[in-house]
Amino acid sequence: MSRRIYPAVGSSQQSEGESLLSSATEPSDAAKQYGSVEVRTVTCADNERRSPVDAPTQKRQLGPTSAASLIFNRVIGTGIFATPSVILRSSGSVGLSLVMWLLGATVALCGTAVYMELGTALPRNGGEKNYLEFIFRRPRLLVTCIYAMYAVLTGWQAASCSVFGEYALHALDPERPPSPFMARLAGVLCITFALLLHGTALKAGLRLQNALGIFKILVLLAIALSGLASLFRVPGFELENPPKNFEWSTIWEGSVSGGANAFVTGLFNVIWCFIGYSNANYALAEVRDPVKTLKRAAPIAMLSVTLVYMLVNVAYYAVVDKADIVGSGRIAAALYFGRLWGVGAERSSPVLGMAAHIGCQRDHRVLDCWEHLGSIVYAWSRHVVPLPLLVALSLILGAVVQELGREGVLPFSSFFASNKPFNAPFGGLFEQWLVTTSIVLLVPPGDAYLVMLNLSSYPLALINMFISGGLLFIHLPGICLPKKLEALRASYDWRPPFRAWTPVVLFFFISNVFLVSVPLIPPARGYKVYVHLPYWLHVLVSWMISLGGVAYWYWWVVWLPRRGGYVLVRNWVRDDDGSTRRVIKKIKGATPDPSLDWSENYEYHPQPPTMPGVDHRRPHLNVEIPTSSPHAHHEEFLVGPSVPTPRHLRSPPFTSSFPSDFLLRSPGDADEDRDPGTDRAAELH
Repeated sequence: MSRRIYPAVGSSQQSEGESLLSSATEPSDAAKQYGSVEVRTVTCADNERRSPVDAPTQKRQLGPTSAASLIFNRVIGTGIFATPSVILRSSGSVGLSLVMWLLGATVALCGTAVYMELGTALPRNGGEKNYLEFIFRRPRLLVTCIYAMYAVLTGWQAASCSVFGEYALHALDPERPPSPFMARLAGVLCITFALLLHGTALKAGLRLQNALGIFKILVLLAIALSGLASLFRVPGFELENPPKNFEWSTIWEGSVSGGANAFVTGLFNVIWCFIGYSNANYALAEVRDPVKTLKRAAPIAMLSVTLVYMLVNVAYYAVVDKADIVGSGRIAAALYFGRLWGVGAERSSPVLGMAAHIGCQRDHRVLDCWEHLGSIVYAWSRHVVPLPLLVALSLILGAVVQELGREGVLPFSSFFASNKPFNAPFGGLFEQWLVTTSIVLLVPPGDAYLVMLNLSSYPLALINMFISGGLLFIHLPGICLPKKLEALRASYDWRPPFRAWTPVVLFFFISNVFLVSVPLIPPARGYKVYVHLPYWLHVLVSWMISLGGVAYWYWWVVWLPRRGGYVLVRNWVRDDDGSTRRVIKKIKGATPDPSLDWSENYEYHPQPPTMPGVDHRRPHLNVEIPTSSPHAHHEEFLVGPSVPTPRHLRSPPFTSSFPSDFLLRSPGDADEDRDPGTDRAAELH
């Protein structure tokens, strides 16, 4: 029996004319291949006792603490310091702004449950890419190309870089507005540091990330507790003229004064502060025991962040007047520390904080030691908190680009897929650095920060809408669907180790539909989303990126093969470090059948039910074991216009709906006496 297999280590070094054939062995449950990592077939009986992902041991460097730090460092960043003034201006009142924070936290917690379900069922690197590919299987590679456009072009770190540069310069000289160019340059230096750290010393970057993740929680706890102490008039924390933000006569004053568009803009800012609940999903192949770790780390991290965020906002309103926060721009935290700890806190730096503030006094409100501590906490929170956010983002987004390179959908895929020369995803990190620095340096000042923030949030809302909508479809009971749709739903055979409550998935879907659609409503008269740009700019750019992904897919998969008379064939290769990737080649001489639609030129040949070592109850996790046989091969035909499969190469019909990335039946399985030279399995979807 011949089967399509994966090559042995080092086979990617073979020449073009060399035969990529190896010897076959019987399947076993020890190690199977799923995409670019090794996978174990999972059944309901062993979901809880072993991980579906079996990546090389040397790659599994992330434990529970590191997984939680990935979430902490992504969620807790510049947002909690930069956005309170924008959120308060969008809501119009203190009370409604707190409600918006609760709504954003609810959306984030529901999203955490959704991504926990998807991550425990499909535990591999890539995050949303894997979930979109699993849910939306046709046309083949379409969602992969669209997602690749977002991952490559969006520049999700740009807003954080901009804020980091502005904060660093403001801390050095609070009396003078930061120069836009110098603020951008400081942000570029920060992202360059993250590139060099993760690109050349990955383990050192992980250690720094873990340490800073713990430190950030401690910083926010210090802010929250000091604000609560001021609210309850603890000795040493009293204010001479405390604000009246929590009085019933003023707490709801001015609610929704900017209209629905302003409310959603503020909600985008809140959700941006919580973005990162899915951060561990991008690197599950690097996590030890990913199912168990994700089920513990994600909820603990998000519940902790939600509690701390709410306390920090209460602390802001307990110390600073509403009007001052609205007019503070993106440095509301500076007002908080300046009012509570003294003006000296605004000038302190991490290095000079202790020397500059020993013995300083601010009236008689606080003791010397409290002002000194506040100066240091403020300085470190302004400088250090944005840094681990960018460090964590660089690692995760670099891993996403690397995964897209391993799938072969990017130009120069071998460069992006490689771990050379430092055993780190340097190619993906460099791509993110290049795009981020370009956006930071080229976007005009004024509206730059809000534009970059919305271009980070709106595409994620689009992606989350489609993912949660697809998962909701899988969750629906059969009685709610027509027979054809019920057959499609049942084909997923969805039994994850963790299952989110269906109303939670529904709420997450509705909230993202709301976030996607409402920004198209014009803002109320007198309110502007941007100062110099149209309010719909980020919506237009996001949809143009989607259309760009569709255009790239059509050009690469449909138009070029038709025009060139070839089909795309994707070969599995295994690099020297043990990781697998796909190399896409062109096979000349094939022409499309004009009587068929391009998508009908492909027949899907799933693994027959008689194949040993396959769990037919969970087809979405059925994979082939890497073996070596002189009669086996590892080629698969990708989507793209080609002639229908010749009859002598067709497998007997078998109804199934395996995802497109998995093992196909080899024609040799139907006739073992056939010449091995014609034994080629074609994956035609």
